[in-house]
Amino acid sequence: MKISHLLGACAAIFATNVFAVNLPVHKEVLDNGLTVLLHPNAQAPTVSCRLFYVTGSVHEVPGGSGLAHLLEHELFKGTKKVGVTDSIADAKFMAKEDSLQALIRDAKFAGDTSTVAKLGKEFDETMEEHRKILVKEELWGAYQAAGGTGLNAFTTDLMTAYIVTLPKDKIELFMWLESDRMQNAILREFYFERDVVREERRMRYDDRPTGRFYETMNSMIYEAFPYRVPTIGWPSDIENLTREQAEEHYRKYYKPRNAILVLAGDIDTTATMELIHKYFDAIPAGEKFPTLTIRDPEQAGEKRLVVRRKDAPNLFTVVFKTPEVGDPEIYALDIAEGVLNGKAGRLYKRLVETEKLAVSAKASNSPNKYVSEFSVTVQMRPDADPEKVEKIVWEELEKLKNETVSTRDFQKVKNVAYAGTVRALRDMENVATMLAWYEMYGDYKIFLNWADKLDEVSAEQVQAVAKKTFVKKKSTTGILLKDENAEEGK
Repeated sequence: MKISHLLGACAAIFATNVFAVNLPVHKEVLDNGLTVLLHPNAQAPTVSCRLFYVTGSVHEVPGGSGLAHLLEHELFKGTKKVGVTDSIADAKFMAKEDSLQALIRDAKFAGDTSTVAKLGKEFDETMEEHRKILVKEELWGAYQAAGGTGLNAFTTDLMTAYIVTLPKDKIELFMWLESDRMQNAILREFYFERDVVREERRMRYDDRPTGRFYETMNSMIYEAFPYRVPTIGWPSDIENLTREQAEEHYRKYYKPRNAILVLAGDIDTTATMELIHKYFDAIPAGEKFPTLTIRDPEQAGEKRLVVRRKDAPNLFTVVFKTPEVGDPEIYALDIAEGVLNGKAGRLYKRLVETEKLAVSAKASNSPNKYVSEFSVTVQMRPDADPEKVEKIVWEELEKLKNETVSTRDFQKVKNVAYAGTVRALRDMENVATMLAWYEMYGDYKIFLNWADKLDEVSAEQVQAVAKKTFVKKKSTTGILLKDENAEEGK
């Protein structure tokens, strides 16, 4: 399931029941479409830097799943200037590797194993020679040598993010490196990295009972909408992705009009914008993604998945699709989550403490663009009756539908959320990420205004949204059970 929880990440200041945002943000959109958000904060002499490309698995075509995630890996391989000692020889090696891989692919489809082995050996020898002119992890090394911390990247269904925190006098390095790989990235060692991703998928999904369970659940929750496609990609797609496919996607979409650049920390807004204009103004805008018009049809009925494996934990989960981030119903569902969640929440008290059926029980309101999710997940005890667990979960959901939340419980949930947001504001890495994330959703101000919107929610609204959302016909239920009699790994 797609999880991007935010109760503890919205920006507000809590004092004597008055909630006010105090987070100055400078927003500017360059002529080529690059969106820039700057938050000056001198609490430490560092700057948290984020560059989001609004391209994820929702933009992939059939047969190309996993492309965005693989490109995330590839953009650390360098550019025309970074990561290589001989760019001319580099291009020749990659052309030969592409040709060999095309021949290997044809031989595999033809079932010609001897040719596959022969070409594979030639490919490995070519790669070995190629690596002699490569400078391994030069881009990572440049950031680390400059005192960079938190260097990372990740891909979701909606975007690919590159992140680092630098000393305040080193942010020009960020501008130089990121503007260079926005226009000059070279996808080196592509087929090697493709195998790395395939192995990553094997470890995280194929060989893990919860991995395949949630992946299958996700493909049931979404019938037509591309959230049903795993961000890491389907195995058969990963194995057949080509560097030509990746290069085409990169040339079109890893460009300013699909990018969000965020800096939060010890910066001067005017001087920083001058640097951004210097490094990014001349980069062509790139192509815009086609409007994503596909939506799921109304769910025809309750969906259920039961998986039994020798190596499985005992899990119960139920998921409901909800409106996209920014819709008023999402704020009421945050309150519902809070009432159910935590050790003081209804689910834990009932399932863990009273009935002794579970070791954990939680609710998650997971806002997302286009469509969101609300889920309940219970890790059951080995001897627990799944039917009894399911019955209790639905009883607690029915209470939200039939009874208004008490004033005490209502305010307690809000107070926990507000206290969390105060702590979140102290972390510039979190602030930078959330500003980028909500700008990707449509407007960073959704992030800033979350606490105010939460404060406007009434108990009656929570009850009304619960009645609309927690309906069996609209649910997708998954049960993962440990079964010693099941086939190995199944």
